[in-house]
Order: sequence, then C-alpha cells, then structure tokens
Amino acid sequence: MSEIENDSFIEIDKMSIDQAAGAFVMIAGAIGSLLLVIWQSKCHCKMNLCYIFQCERRPPNEEEMKGLKEQSKKLKDINKKEEDKTLQKEDEILDEVEKGTPRLIPEIKIKEPEPQQYSNS
Repeated sequence: MSEIENDSFIEIDKMSIDQAAGAFVMIAGAIGSLLLVIWQSKCHCKMNLCYIFQCERRPPNEEEMKGLKEQSKKLKDINKKEEDKTLQKEDEILDEVEKGTPRLIPEIKIKEPEPQQYSNS
C-alpha cells in the first residue's frame, strides 16, 4: 500500500537559481498583465489583493473626458512649440557651422569663355 501512495506524488527535480528566477518572472508577468487588463478596462471594478492593496476603478464620466481632452490638446500644443524652438535652434547651429567650417573640397569656378569679336578685314 505504501508503494501506491508513493506513486501518486509527483517528483520535481531541484531548480537552479536561473530557472527559479525565470519562473518568478513568468508568474509576475502573468499577474501584472492580468492586472493591466483589469485596470484598463472600461467597466466598474473593485480589486482586492489579499487585503494589502484595495482599489476601486470606475470609468470617467463625460465631464472628466472633456477635461482630459482639453489637457491633452494643451500638452500637444506645448510640445509642438518646444519642438519648433528646438528645430530652429538646430538650424541656426547648422548654419553657423556651415559658415565657419572650411570646406574640405575647394570650390572650382569654371570661367566661361569670353565672346570673341570677329573683324571684317
């Protein structure tokens, strides 16, 4: 009877430290992605993580959505202005470098032949 009881158990080989770390990362990633899906859902939900972390998530109402939309427009405008200023500064720096840096290949000026005057003599 003791042989039957021993057969029902599963024997697991000892894990190395890198295998244990990999298992931990996979489990933590699965839990994190599940929480991310719950958090980003548009439904009303309550989360309770072993009474350590409790959170209630509700979707934003129309007024909050309007406020968020206005905030995002303001941020985009500010970022656009800063980007334009940065591009102007870069252009100015490039112009200064082009003017002050000697050319490695000298410019070759080709002289056009002067028109010849024919005399009837």
